[in-house]
Amino acid sequence: MARGFESKDVEFQQAEADRAKNRSARTLEPGERDAQTQRRTLDLALIRARADLVTARAAAHKRMLEQAITALEQQLASTASEPAATENAVVKES
Repeated sequence: MARGFESKDVEFQQAEADRAKNRSARTLEPGERDAQTQRRTLDLALIRARADLVTARAAAHKRMLEQAITALEQQLASTASEPAATENAVVKES
């Protein structure tokens, strides 16, 4: 049993080392990181609003969620029209 645990631990350590290399190899500028974070936040809010709309029962609640979905889609479209953060990512090698 100890042998299996040790091999899993070694595998985990190797995966962590690879992940650390990838993190240090590519760094986003603060503005790009903020834009990426905002887009993720909008995506998650849109997913949540759509899921809530499926379960909503009251007509007023449905209207409110539909308006929220429309507003979120517009915000996503405006952030998509700006240059994408991943396209402008500056690769900094250590």
